[in-house]
Amino acid sequence: MTSFAHVEYPTEHPGVVRAENAAAALKSAAAHFDGARGAASLLLAAVVSALLVVANQVIDTWTEGHLLAAWMVLWLVAFAALALLTSPARRAGVALRGTVLAWAESRRRAAEDQRTWQVALKDPRIMAELNHAMGIPTVDSIRKYY
Repeated sequence: MTSFAHVEYPTEHPGVVRAENAAAALKSAAAHFDGARGAASLLLAAVVSALLVVANQVIDTWTEGHLLAAWMVLWLVAFAALALLTSPARRAGVALRGTVLAWAESRRRAAEDQRTWQVALKDPRIMAELNHAMGIPTVDSIRKYY
């Protein structure tokens, strides 16, 4: 007599499920990302690090007897820069983000206009609509005057 073994196999691969979950988590994290705050933090870090490099160059010229005072001045410069430059860096980051978004939108619209123009060159109906929208008389309206 013949007997069959019925083995239950999963319908989805566990690795694919993990990859889909990771992609969904990454997408949700990217959706909640505030680019202006990150840009402001990056700008602030760059300015503070530049100030610290300058302060370190000044400290290197001092004699060894004043090393503790020099390190105290260095950290004072670092914390003062963080305190004083936080809001200007955030404003610069917001302005930079707005400029980049406006530029990307204008590039998207220009590409869309170019695609529409390429289609209009091949389709006289779309070209007639564009001419009508721009106020250029079409062939049909010119024929009325003959």
